[in-house]
Amino acid sequence: WGSMLSRTQEYFFLIDPATGRNRALHLMISPGVLIWIAVLCFYLIGDGLRDALDPTLKNKK
Repeated sequence: WGSMLSRTQEYFFLIDPATGRNRALHLMISPGVLIWIAVLCFYLIGDGLRDALDPTLKNKK
């Protein structure tokens, strides 16, 4: 996904002359959202593992 996102940088300023909108925004959204979801999953897995394996958290409850 990182390489997909990197390749879209050259299209970032590609503006449609008729509407004035960015024509290639959709190329950046999908890999960006997938990277965000992957990071969120790793965060939640790590948080769950910490809760399950950290003995100091069990004593505080």
